[in-house]
Amino acid sequence: MLQNIGIPGLILILVIALIVFGPSKLPEIGRAFGSTLREFKNSTKDLISSDEEEKTQSK
Repeated sequence: MLQNIGIPGLILILVIALIVFGPSKLPEIGRAFGSTLREFKNSTKDLISSDEEEKTQSK
């Protein structure tokens, strides 16, 4: 899905976000999005490592 966006589509999305949220809210939204992605990444790492530990303990 995201592979078909391209540069013009990305610029259009950013312009629409700037119009909707305004320039003062965009940094806050970016920070919140980044922290959400970081939390998701950490959670998936924890799940993968716990699955690997269970596999090694069951052998």
